[in-house]
Amino acid sequence: MPEPETRTNARFLILTSLASGPKHGYAMVTDIAQFSGVRLGPGTLYAALQRLEGEGLIQPIPSPDRRRPYRITASGQTMLRADADDARRVAGVAARRLAPR
Repeated sequence: MPEPETRTNARFLILTSLASGPKHGYAMVTDIAQFSGVRLGPGTLYAALQRLEGEGLIQPIPSPDRRRPYRITASGQTMLRADADDARRVAGVAARRLAPR
């Protein structure tokens, strides 16, 4: 099982990707790689999607082909806002600590 930080990062990356609109797995992997430089492997991606769906943060939407697109839910948007606020707070602390004294 991945470390909690890995799960949190996958959640943050996936929710960020879906915030711009519904996507299937490969489209998410491509989008995430473009905006973050992180390439989620299939095991990490699909385990995270299953977990996020179970938590009600994303939901599958009907598709005419075998791809399974997902969209972010209202709860997922709330979680993403909280995660983004936490990331900004921690990045601010890091910047202050790295500043020349």
